[in-house]
Amino acid sequence: MSSIKNYVHLLGNIGDEPKVTNLENGKKVVRFSLATNENYKNAQGDKVQSTDWHTIVAWGKTAEIVENYAHKGKQVAVVGKLKTRSYTEPKEGNERYLTEVVVDEILLLGGKNDRESTN
Repeated sequence: MSSIKNYVHLLGNIGDEPKVTNLENGKKVVRFSLATNENYKNAQGDKVQSTDWHTIVAWGKTAEIVENYAHKGKQVAVVGKLKTRSYTEPKEGNERYLTEVVVDEILLLGGKNDRESTN
């Protein structure tokens, strides 16, 4: 059972172009937003779609794959774990918390020409 602790599996579409950062130590990190949709019927019987947005972070080789092949609108599946971190706002000094999905695996879905059709 220990292998399912803090395990996240999401299927959705990339919301914005992934942002790549090359760190001083030579490592690469990429961040992007992922939209996941849920469809259901409300009390009146109308179909409703609810969208949730997730912040996704990928490192190393996975970051390179995202940089080269994953773009805005592309459907992807990610497997990873939740990480919460905090930071202090520079202007007001308020402490903020951010929960991200740190990716272990990514699966690019759709055809080869997806990028051409999303631009």
